[in-house]
Amino acid sequence: MRRIALLSLVLAAAVQAADKPATAGKPNVVYVLCDDLGYGDVHCLNPQRGKIAAPNADKLASQGITFTDTHSGSSVCTPTRYGVLTGRYAWRSRLQKGVLDGGNEPPLIAEGRLTVPFLFRQHGYKTAAIGKWHLGFESEGAGKKKRKGGLPVGARIIGGPTTRGFDYYLGFSNARHIQTLIENDRVIEQIEPIAMLRRLVARARQFIADTAKTAKPFFLYLALNSPHTPIVPSPAWQDKSGLGKYGDFVMETDWALGEVMAALDQAGVANNTLLIFTSDNGCSPAAGIAKLEQQGHYPSANLRGYKSDIWDGGHRIPFIVRWPGVAKPGTACAQLTCLTDLMATAADILDAQLPDNAGEDSVSILPLLRGEDRPVRDAVVHHSINGMFAIRHRDAKLVLGSGSGGWGKGGEGASVQLYNMASDIGEQKNLQATDKETVQRLATLMEKYVSDGRSNTGTTQHNDVAVKLWKTK
Repeated sequence: MRRIALLSLVLAAAVQAADKPATAGKPNVVYVLCDDLGYGDVHCLNPQRGKIAAPNADKLASQGITFTDTHSGSSVCTPTRYGVLTGRYAWRSRLQKGVLDGGNEPPLIAEGRLTVPFLFRQHGYKTAAIGKWHLGFESEGAGKKKRKGGLPVGARIIGGPTTRGFDYYLGFSNARHIQTLIENDRVIEQIEPIAMLRRLVARARQFIADTAKTAKPFFLYLALNSPHTPIVPSPAWQDKSGLGKYGDFVMETDWALGEVMAALDQAGVANNTLLIFTSDNGCSPAAGIAKLEQQGHYPSANLRGYKSDIWDGGHRIPFIVRWPGVAKPGTACAQLTCLTDLMATAADILDAQLPDNAGEDSVSILPLLRGEDRPVRDAVVHHSINGMFAIRHRDAKLVLGSGSGGWGKGGEGASVQLYNMASDIGEQKNLQATDKETVQRLATLMEKYVSDGRSNTGTTQHNDVAVKLWKTK
């Protein structure tokens, strides 16, 4: 009997072991995407000209790697989010400038396209999106007339996050409809905008706690509504920064990061979680930048421009990564990276092979997370709210047009702009007249990226629409 009992225990252990390889050794991934948080709004990135306390971001930096040359796929919201979740620049889609309205419109991510959450699901992960979507969906039960307050309670959304790879969703479409709370594919409630951030954070904490009790690893995409307009810090954070409502909301955004960190600790999964903290684009002029700078706080640090612009203040963003046992604590990385790189990085971590028609503009940064200090991508393409392009290769940045490409002023005159980002990070000295060779080289590279339908290695793909490279303003 003892021998039979022992054999039963061995068989049971073998069955359990057979169930584990799908998840064993795979880290949880939590991706915290802030909305309009400028590079200089994070104190550890801007210690001399940043006046907003961000203790949790500073703590995260001390525990992981701070990337100092990471760029969003665009200087505005929708296209960046498309790039994060698909590994593809949004200008290859139908969205050539601006953002989606966020109302009743076809999804920007095409049905059948591989997304980051789909990739994680294929490898046994539970996936959740909590927060701002802004990638389009259609609806039933909303009526044909556009509603100022968003969709009514009970309306069903079609083509939303749960059809694009996420097992669960709680959030809202965009800032115009921030009071409309959606769960999975239904509008469940209308809430005050001031309550949204705390509602999202509470649900994120619950998701982490609940999923950590299961055998599945998880991918959480937490897309905060802060510090985007409406700038509505909760009463607990009002008047904390000494810099007005925007400073207070940035501090509350940092609090949100701290809540995520605490939830991971309390669930006992922090040591097996890759945690990323970043933003979708630069600080918005709606923050009251002139007054902030008069008070000594520079949301773009020493960069030129802000949200919407083709200059680096529009799209160079905070990017801090903690991964215990892999990313060396308290280090910095100055290599050029892009938010589109999540797809290829996830595939690398999962030891998965991406199909040729997925992640066309994504490059794995896993070598950088492991401490290597070498270029991992050839170049990064920038895109402004008006659809103006720029391409960055090593230290050279070529802007294919004059002006900011957005709401900023200056830069008009020359038909193109060429800057050396190593010696002129503020993009003040246009070298286009004296370095025609670099202008031609980068323009040719940009044309190749368009014609190839991709910027990484692989078979040629097709853009969804024709792409116009040259903009006049």
